[in-house]
Amino acid sequence: MTESRSGGISGVAGGKSRFDDIYDRPDPRAYFARLAPLQYEIPHHAQPDFRQTAAERTALDDGHPRPPAVLDLCCSYGINAALLNHDVTLADMYQRYTSSTAQTMSTAELTAWDKEFYAERRRSDAVPVFGLDVSGPAVAYAHAVGLLDVAFTDNLEQVPPSPRLGRALAQVGLITLTGGGSYITARTFTTLLAKARRPMWVNAFVLRTISYDPIEQALAAHGLRTTCDPSRTYPQRRFTDTREQRYAIEAVRALSHDPADREQAGRFHTLHYASRPGPDTSR
Repeated sequence: MTESRSGGISGVAGGKSRFDDIYDRPDPRAYFARLAPLQYEIPHHAQPDFRQTAAERTALDDGHPRPPAVLDLCCSYGINAALLNHDVTLADMYQRYTSSTAQTMSTAELTAWDKEFYAERRRSDAVPVFGLDVSGPAVAYAHAVGLLDVAFTDNLEQVPPSPRLGRALAQVGLITLTGGGSYITARTFTTLLAKARRPMWVNAFVLRTISYDPIEQALAAHGLRTTCDPSRTYPQRRFTDTREQRYAIEAVRALSHDPADREQAGRFHTLHYASRPGPDTSR
């Protein structure tokens, strides 16, 4: 998930533009067409880190017969899963879904095309990926083309996990997040960790306009130590307009970040938070 889901691009949630209409489509073409001009890029920056962290988590012997699954929060059309488990880049995906070839296809044709495409590029070190997103069409597509092993639409901000999600969480060893930090809170993470049955790591890229402190505290309550280098940021996307940019600059300043050369230069920026079990739960 990149943005909120309760309006269109003309709507602004807390000063941040909303792109609700690109998540209720039966396939990802509108998603990539809308975000391409804004150069949405955070999954690209997360790709190498997610691969390394997934490999390290898989190598950890926690006494379970099956490898730990990755749970991608706010997963939309399975972008992170595609980049994690397949020899593709985010640039490849933009080119693919905005191509004239893709535009002529029905959703059924695109699904078959994608299923073959990702199967041919599946990495030997691929790991199970579960997806959680409130958009049924998005996760259904990601599951249909083989990007997600299992897909869920539980809104953990409002309701407890379904029995099906609760059973799946027993297999999860790594939670990933890019772009959804604006819309989920510590409530979601507390719910997920309460259902954990094996050591759970968390890897999140979160906008600098948002305080991660409540989530970090929730993770610490479950024995996870969070690290973050505030001097290193990762661009997310261009601003839609000057109003959104003003909002971002004010928000990062309120959190004691310096917007110079980042938000003032025209883009949202994220920080990378990595959480793992450890005796010291202070940053």
